[in-house]
Amino acid sequence: MILCCGESLIDMIPVEKKGGGLAYSPHTGGAVFNTSIALGRLGVTTELFTGLSSDLFGDQLRQQLTDNHVSYQHAELTDRPTTLAFVTLENGSASYFFYDENSAGRMISSKFSSGDLLGVDALFFGGISLAVEPCADTYAELLQEASSDKFIMLDPNIRIGFIQNERRYRNRLDRIISCSDAIKVSDDDLDWLKPGSASLEEKVSSLLRDGPDVVFLTKGAKGASAYLKNGLTVDVAGEAVKVVDTVGAGDTFNAAILSGLERSDFLRKGAILSASADDVNNILAYAAKAAAISVTRAGANPPWAKEIM
Repeated sequence: MILCCGESLIDMIPVEKKGGGLAYSPHTGGAVFNTSIALGRLGVTTELFTGLSSDLFGDQLRQQLTDNHVSYQHAELTDRPTTLAFVTLENGSASYFFYDENSAGRMISSKFSSGDLLGVDALFFGGISLAVEPCADTYAELLQEASSDKFIMLDPNIRIGFIQNERRYRNRLDRIISCSDAIKVSDDDLDWLKPGSASLEEKVSSLLRDGPDVVFLTKGAKGASAYLKNGLTVDVAGEAVKVVDTVGAGDTFNAAILSGLERSDFLRKGAILSASADDVNNILAYAAKAAAISVTRAGANPPWAKEIM
């Protein structure tokens, strides 16, 4: 089983009204939530550890989890409000404005015991839940405790406008990266994590020295690459599709990577270092295909396993 740990929220997506102007339509979202949904659709046994509200948006989130075969038995349920993310779309790319103060997700305080992790093969972390406190400390503590014997995948998914204390955030990410087995970054994420004029490849090498066995780098329409600590590098081209928007594309990519690692029996500490170039290429190509399907749809709407041929 894969345990996804992090934010669940409502994306308020702009839609044009018949008489002109914009209205906002509520859609379930959050990077970690989206990853859990995508995993459920790909047939992977999945649970989401998050803070959920008892409000109407929390009801919507729980229903979406149920409909997509994702457990939330350890989620913390409170009467605090659900986080809202108002989305602006420009040329298919999304930017966000968040309402998150004192939300159910941000104020999560419950913790896993060692017994709760029985049956968990891997944990996934990322998104804005690692940038804001106190939830960031809750997730970071769980990640560090679980990393001794569980496979850890991280997608920092940097949102610069959400960072309130950059020094503390960078220090927290440094600790988390040192405990992670796999990291997915976009080229923008990598430039923020490793500022300076070095090439992408040099920055990836620096990131590999920080802890992980593999770094997955996404480059939008240019495709994606995998860099392993043992020196193996694999590239796949992007798929030519008509982009509706990019909301949730990276989250779908994460889920497909995890699904591919599970199918290939690499979802174990150190196992990815025994993978062949063909093994890694198959995993990357599957993830690229899943993400390509996602961007042809409005909002975070990952594909089901049967759609990826």
